[in-house]
Amino acid sequence: MTVLLALLLAVAALTGHTWLNAARWLRRPTDRPDEVDEAVAVLLPLRDEAARVTPCLRALLAQRGVPGLRVVVLDDGSTDGTADVVRAVAGDDPRVTLLSGVAPPPGWLGKPHACWQLATRADPAATALVFVDADVVLAPHAVAAAVTELRAARATLLSPYPRIVVATAADRLVQPLLQWLWLTFLPLRAMERSPRPSLAAAGGQFLVVDRAGYTAGGGHAAVADKILEDVELARAVKRAGGRIALADGSRLATCRMYDDWPQLRDGYSKSLWASFGHPGAAAAVVAALLLLYTAPPLVAVAGAAAGAAEVAAVGLAGYLLGVIGRVLTARATGGRWWPDALAHPVSVVVLGWLTLRSYHLRKRRRLTWRGRPVS
Repeated sequence: MTVLLALLLAVAALTGHTWLNAARWLRRPTDRPDEVDEAVAVLLPLRDEAARVTPCLRALLAQRGVPGLRVVVLDDGSTDGTADVVRAVAGDDPRVTLLSGVAPPPGWLGKPHACWQLATRADPAATALVFVDADVVLAPHAVAAAVTELRAARATLLSPYPRIVVATAADRLVQPLLQWLWLTFLPLRAMERSPRPSLAAAGGQFLVVDRAGYTAGGGHAAVADKILEDVELARAVKRAGGRIALADGSRLATCRMYDDWPQLRDGYSKSLWASFGHPGAAAAVVAALLLLYTAPPLVAVAGAAAGAAEVAAVGLAGYLLGVIGRVLTARATGGRWWPDALAHPVSVVVLGWLTLRSYHLRKRRRLTWRGRPVS
């Protein structure tokens, strides 16, 4: 019983931290920003995105409040006609520049190399760089709001996390864990104030960075071989003396990351090993998550079946506290909470399996993405 109570207190403390982050420390960019008076380059790397790029690019061309906006698109060796789609959507709009990328040299992964090509070939007058993925659709005020928040926060790098669009059961089980993990376990205010590179987080789908600070940190050249190039870029910025910040970007952008279960499975498998580092650390974290969030409902059922009312009550309380954490996260980031949060223990189990798969495939050197090896 003492162990069960200790687990209950731990889950309660983590849920309390989720509430504190969501209610007090999570930045929320204004949805009515003033006009931005600096030159801004939006950088869009594309590899085989013909089916996705149209709504993304149309949203970029519909941005308001950024007179100095320029859009630079890189076709990174696509074989599906991505460049033709870009030309059809952009037409003769002088704000858009389409580049043809070159294959990454030894020591580089594809995404960092594409972003580095874009950054180095953007308009030299641009003082803010906005990296956007093809699966992101921005609201008309998104770029202006994000740049405004970057300057208001006095940050070098701002990560406004989009609202993740979920459609399938797999989406609903796995995707909300992204926001839940950093709202539950990452001290947002300390992350902004601390110079420690290890205390960093970022999402590459929508990333805003001061150009001078980006250059000082080495840009994507400093993270050339990193599968989690977004997080590593945030760390590089910190090492160079810059500040980073996370924000709720659910009113600024939406993102449908994967179309189906195989894409989602492979997308997470390619990078989870890099999130945890050493396999021992991954095993410890996954075991702790299972103990905290999957064990309580099992204990509740077992206690009820055995007629141990107190044990069942403690297990049920632990389960409900975990569900509340997911509800808080969803409400803070524009996500769906009902009835999805009730399946939180199942979500944690799936995360554990994906982590195991990630390490297994990496050990066998079978991790690939978009036709390129990633480990």
